[in-house]
Amino acid sequence: MENRVNVLFTKKIQIVNFGIKSFYDDNKKQGIPSVHVDWKPVAGGNKELASILDDLL
Repeated sequence: MENRVNVLFTKKIQIVNFGIKSFYDDNKKQGIPSVHVDWKPVAGGNKELASILDDLL
């Protein structure tokens, strides 16, 4: 049985990038199929404010 990690190196990679656009840009420059999702944490990452917003929903 072939090692599962080694099998990954035989596959074509495709990337979904969340957040930092420069990671996406670097992948595209290398010709790696990539999709960028412009994502930011709820309430800018402020846990207290995110909890308040969650209660409102």
